[in-house]
Amino acid sequence: MSERTTTRRRQLGAMMRKLRARTGLTLEEAGQLVGVSKATISRYETKAGPVKWIVVDALCREYGATEAERRAVVTLAKDARQQGWWSSFADSIPEEMNLLLTLEDEAVRESHFCCVYVPGLLQTRAYSTALQKANEVPLDASEIERLVDIRMKRQEILGRPKPPYLWAILDESVIRRVVGSPDIMREQLDRLLEANESPHVTLQVLPFSKGAHAAALGSFVVFGGPEPGLDVVYVDFHAGSLFLEKDEELDRYRLAFEYLQAQALDMEASSALIHRALKEL
Repeated sequence: MSERTTTRRRQLGAMMRKLRARTGLTLEEAGQLVGVSKATISRYETKAGPVKWIVVDALCREYGATEAERRAVVTLAKDARQQGWWSSFADSIPEEMNLLLTLEDEAVRESHFCCVYVPGLLQTRAYSTALQKANEVPLDASEIERLVDIRMKRQEILGRPKPPYLWAILDESVIRRVVGSPDIMREQLDRLLEANESPHVTLQVLPFSKGAHAAALGSFVVFGGPEPGLDVVYVDFHAGSLFLEKDEELDRYRLAFEYLQAQALDMEASSALIHRALKEL
C-alpha cells in the first residue's frame, strides 16, 4: 500500500510553517539552530514525509513556541504516521476522501452548512443509497454498497464516549427535496428530528423566506481540530474538493457560519419546520 498523507501530517506541516514565519527565520537559519539541513526544514513544513519528533521539539523551542503549542506540535509529530479505520482500503478511495475521513475522525467539533443534501453523518442508509444511485457516472451495485458502508461507518463517531459536537445548518431545500422516494424521505426527516434531540447535535434550518444568505455559493464544513490552530475548512463541489487552512480562509468561513446561525431558525422552530415537511410528503 502506498503511503497516504494523513491530516496529522498536513497539520504538522502547517503549524511548523506558521511557527517559523512568526520568528522571521529563513529555512537555512532554522536548520542551523538545530543542526539539520535547509532541505529537512522544508520537508518538515510540507504535507508528507517522515519526521523526527525530537527535531520538531527542538525547533519549537528555538521558535519560542508556547508550552501549549509545543505539546500540540510534538503530539502531531509522534502521531503523524497513524492511519484511521479506513486504512485497509485507502488505496481504493480518492485522496480527498482519505483527507476528509481523517479530518472527521480527529475533529472535536464540526460546523456544517448544507444547501443540497443532508450531511453524511446524519443520512439514513436508504437516503445515502439513493444519492449514490443518482450519481452522474453509473455505479454497479457492489460499488454503491461499498460507498454506503463507508458512510455508515463514518457515523460511528457520533456514538463515541466523547463524540464531536455537530452543528448543522440545512437550507430548507434539503428537507424539501425528495431523495429516492417519499418513504425514504420520511425516514430521513425522522432521523433529523431524532438527531436534534441529541445533546451533541444542534440542527437549524435556514428557511426560503430568509432569501439570500452568507453562503449562497455552496456547502462547506469547518472541522475543529483537537488543538487550537488545527481547524480546516472542507468545501465540496462538482469538480472536486478543497481543504482550506490559511487564517484568512478560516476566518471567512467561520464568519459565514456565524451569519448563517443568526439567520437560521432556532432548534425548536427548525424541528417544527421539519415536522411540517414530513406531513406534506
